Order: sequence, then structure tokens, then C-alpha cells
Amino acid sequence: MRILESATEEIRKDLFTDAFAFRPLPPLGDGNALVRHAPWGLGRYTRWLPHALVTAFTALVAMGTLAERPSMSGLVLTLFVAVPLVTTLLRPVGAWWLSIGAVFVTAVIFGGGLWTPGGFVSHLAVMVLVTLRTRPRLAAEMWLITVAFQAFVSVAHGTGLHNDVFEMSMVFGVVLFVTAAVRAMRESKQQVAEQVAVTQVERSRRTVLEERTTIARELHDVVAHHMSVVAIQAEAAPYRVQDTPPELAAAFATIRENAVAALTELRRVLGVVRSENPDAFAAPEAPQPTLDDLDALLANVRSAGLTAERITTGSVRPLPQGVELSAYRIVQEALSNVLRHAPGATARVELSYVLGGLGLRIVNGRPDRLAKPSPGAGHGVLGMRERVAMLGGEMTAEPTEDGGYEVVAFLPVAPGEAAA
Repeated sequence: MRILESATEEIRKDLFTDAFAFRPLPPLGDGNALVRHAPWGLGRYTRWLPHALVTAFTALVAMGTLAERPSMSGLVLTLFVAVPLVTTLLRPVGAWWLSIGAVFVTAVIFGGGLWTPGGFVSHLAVMVLVTLRTRPRLAAEMWLITVAFQAFVSVAHGTGLHNDVFEMSMVFGVVLFVTAAVRAMRESKQQVAEQVAVTQVERSRRTVLEERTTIARELHDVVAHHMSVVAIQAEAAPYRVQDTPPELAAAFATIRENAVAALTELRRVLGVVRSENPDAFAAPEAPQPTLDDLDALLANVRSAGLTAERITTGSVRPLPQGVELSAYRIVQEALSNVLRHAPGATARVELSYVLGGLGLRIVNGRPDRLAKPSPGAGHGVLGMRERVAMLGGEMTAEPTEDGGYEVVAFLPVAPGEAAA
């Protein structure tokens, strides 16, 4: 009994409550493939394609009905056929009720069978359109009421439940089942696409956070080195001068104390971003690489099968360690991407020392074979952008006209700023 009451309540909500509520069919969105690929700038008109199709189908059914019965009664029958179809664009559930009412009035006024050809096609099309625009269970509810309506009208006419009622019911049921299945598949694909997009965004965010953690670790080593040198020199300075004035010795002691305090705070603050390794900001096991290590990097990639060359222009000079470290990591990641995604291609690393900073260009040609699937996240470019943004520089990464790929970056260096 509860199941029956629940089913009745659901039918009441779906088909009776606000049945004629205004629910216009929205135009196609900007992301729809038909709108995006519309030729000759017709995208703004293509978005109204569903409305145009429904209108054209309505006109076609109406003309067929009027041609079958070219009289005043045929004109009335044409209106009964066309109005519910057009109404699906604005009030889908109400259109179905109009269609049921039109079929009933047609059977009473014109007599004969329950379904005229135009009325059958119109009612079937209305149910299909309503199923496409509403929840799937509404299709089952419309089918049940339509079957019951057919049985009622047949019994009322004294014809009984003949084979036509069963056949029409089967046609309605099959078509609505296929329509609901297609709609469910379409919604499932949309949900999967949305989930993939969300996953991609989350993966990008995680990659950025991991890259920032790596940058923080590396910069910790750079800054800690400089601060350690300051502390050591401040402690040793009073012993290099005979008869050091007390004020000068106190100043050096203050400098050393501030340097040590800065080191302590640096480790404490940067320790917040460490993820898995609790000793992430312990003393480095090896010095961070600089541009002097590029030759060794190129030798490594050549041993892996990549043909790579280095071109340096401008007046080579020492740069701040953070700039050299970032430049090295950008070149390293770009060459790694060539190895992973462009097998058989040649690569060229260009370094341009200019007055305002350092220019980088890593370019590769077209691969000579397909790349194997890479297990990585595929967000190395994000890491490069993070490093460039940290230094206030600019970067582009895009395919070349010959089928290759290039990464171009500029790392600014203030005039007079040099390696310490």
C-alpha cells in the first residue's frame, strides 16, 4: 500500500503539480560542438537549432494532416496536432496534457479510431520531446497513463481491448525506452566529462603545489647558504682587525645574531610546506645546480639518445643563484619533455645574456615516431611557469610550425645584481 501511495504521489508531482509551468527550451551553449564548429560565423544562429527542428517537424506533420483531410475539420485536426508539438518548447508537461486532450477530443468529434496518423505521430513526438527535457521516470508515467487512456477510450467506444491497443502501447513503450536510454547515456557522458575536468583542475593544483614545495626547498638551500656566509663572516670579522672598537664588535655580533635568527625562522616557515619528508629542509646533500652544470645535463640527455646542442649569446656573467637554479630547472624539464613526448627529435638550448636578464629558448623538431604513453601527470609546463612567475619573468610554451615544440622564457635580473 505504501508503495502505491508513493508512486501516486510521484506521479502527482511530475504530471499534475505545475504541469503548465513555463520551462522554455534553452538554446545550445557556447561549448556545444555544433556552435563551436558552425561555419561562416553562424554560431549565434546555430544555438537555436533545436527550436528550428521542432518547428520544422511540426510544420511537416501539420501539412501532412491537412493534405490528408483538406477541409475545415482537417484544419481543426491540424491545430490539434500542431499546438501540442509547439508547446513542448515552452511548457513540456503541459504539452503532453494538451496532446492527450487533443487525442480525446479528436476521437469524440471525428469518431472512428482513437489514433489518426497525424495524431499518433504528434503524440509520440510530444512524449519523446518531454522525455528528452525531463527526468527519465516521467517517460514511464506518461506511457502508463497513455496505455490506460487507450484502454478507457476503446472500452468506452465498445470496441474492447483489441490488438491495436496492444500494438500502439508497445510502439510507445519501445520508443520511450530508447529515448530515455539515449538521454541517460548523454547525461552520463556529460557527468564523466565534468568529473574529468574537475580531476584535471585538481591535478593541476596539486602539481603546482608540489612544484612550489620543490622551489621552496631549493630556495631554502640558496638563502640558507647566503645567510650562513653572513653569519660566519660577521663572527670572524672582529678577529681580523686589531683593537676592534667595542661598538663595531657589538654591531658584528648583532649581525651574526640576526643572521642566525633569520636562518631559524626560515627553516620554521619553510617547514610548513614540507609534505612527506619531515627532514625536507635539513642540510642539503649536494649543492643546487647552476648554469655551469648545463654541459653535464646535455651530456646526460645525449646519452639517452637525444641530439641536443647549446648556443650561448651575449656576455656570459654570473647571475643570482636563484636565477641560475631556475634557468637550469627549466632547461632540465624542457629536455625531459622532449625525451618523453618527441622521440627521435633534435633539441637546441639557447641562452641569451642581455642587460636586463637571461633569455632561454628550448626548441625541438618533429618526432620521427609515436611517443610511448607517459606515466607522469603531464604538467611540467606548470612547474616552469611557477619558476618564471616567482622571478617576475615571462614565458611561452607552444607548438612550432614544423611540428615541434618550443619553450621561451625571460628571467629578469636587476642592473648590478650578481651572484653572491
